Amino acid sequence: MRSLRLPLRCLAASSGLPARHVTTIAPLRPRRFTTTPHAPNTSPSTHQWSHPPTSAAVTDDEIANLTSKRQHALSLADLVKHGRPPLSSEALFSSANFTLSLLPIRLANRIQALRNLPFIVVSNPNISRIYNNYLHSLSTLLPWQHRTISNLEDEIQFTSVLADLVATHQDTIPILAKGFLECRRYISPTEVTRFLDTHLRTRIGTRLIAEQHIALHYSSVPHFDPSASPTPCPEHPSYVGVIDTALCPAQVVESCAQFVAEICELKYGVRPEWIIDGEPNTTFAFVPMHLEYIVTELLKNAFRATVESRHSKEPIVITIAPEPADTEDDGAQNSSSSSRKVILPPPAEDKGAFRSEDISPLDDNAPGVTIRIRDRGGGVSPEVLPNIWSYSFTTFSEEDEIPGVSHGSQDALSVISAASGGGSSIAGLGYGLPLSRAYAEYFGGGIGMQSLYGWGADIYLRLKGVGSIR
Repeated sequence: MRSLRLPLRCLAASSGLPARHVTTIAPLRPRRFTTTPHAPNTSPSTHQWSHPPTSAAVTDDEIANLTSKRQHALSLADLVKHGRPPLSSEALFSSANFTLSLLPIRLANRIQALRNLPFIVVSNPNISRIYNNYLHSLSTLLPWQHRTISNLEDEIQFTSVLADLVATHQDTIPILAKGFLECRRYISPTEVTRFLDTHLRTRIGTRLIAEQHIALHYSSVPHFDPSASPTPCPEHPSYVGVIDTALCPAQVVESCAQFVAEICELKYGVRPEWIIDGEPNTTFAFVPMHLEYIVTELLKNAFRATVESRHSKEPIVITIAPEPADTEDDGAQNSSSSSRKVILPPPAEDKGAFRSEDISPLDDNAPGVTIRIRDRGGGVSPEVLPNIWSYSFTTFSEEDEIPGVSHGSQDALSVISAASGGGSSIAGLGYGLPLSRAYAEYFGGGIGMQSLYGWGADIYLRLKGVGSIR
């Protein structure tokens, strides 16, 4: 797939967080916790554990018991159901207990999935390292499993555990890629793609659950200090944790296009033009970091293709198309729309007291937004098109070769693993498209491509919100 190298301010694709977000994240302040958690961008290779990871803390019976339980399908509505910040202590405890009910099951399933790989693959030092990281994280949560968090001291300690979990798994993807690259004789590309697809989707939810509570912690009444949060926690009325309930896709597209244009000008000496049309004033509820990552990856492909096909004068057209709020006839409209509303009243004098009835259940027809990115970059050749969603494929050329990776093995795993020491340099080097699709599909959206070989390509990004929020 067409890709664009990002030598400056590259996205930290291993975590899904753009570098401009990562670099502004402040570490957790030790004064707030009984232990000092690690900054989210700490590399595991230099990680100093607050307590050493050990498999002895987690038994096979505990893992079997957790994997036998149903894994809750996370929705955006789950993440906003505790109300608008600043939360009261009661609502914050509810968020902590909800987080605690989800994470051990998810971690246990990841441990079991790694165990299901061929033994020789799991024995690889890099994959074994990720396996032990999951065991460590699960061991830190198990002591909390049969407790109810009902006081501020426990909530503070639990948030510290979550911060450690987020930091521990920061570089999981490049480390896994290096391990699979070293084991390519023992596992097929199809198996790798299948494993990474499932792993990435689970990891997206696991990190989001933890980061959401950390952000709510710092925007709650007892601990109000959004600037101290290690995860994005803007002090803005439209935000509920890391979710913007009034996110404007056109603004995200414009910001990402400016960013990619700067990189494109640095590499090629030209800046393609772009047009945002459709309904640019559209807003919906979504995770800004996810949307920024996806849009940036898609624009990199479009910008590079446009420049290299010598059509830089042809503007890239980005169309914002909101879906209708209701698709039923007028007679059913009132009843259906009421079931799709998420009511989040602004904090009253009681400052975010927990009201479970503020969020009504949502159906699968909650309206969303479709973003079309149209370029005149020549399209994708028919022989390449079937491979663009594979983690074992990239269209890297010889001039883009990575130091230390021999020519002829330039697939996405090579690229990711070669960059594992630098994190941010892996963005856009071969696996941005499948990873973007994983982010888009997580909440029921998706990415599709229509290629007109020799002319250009249309990329369709569909994202689902959480219905109406007020």
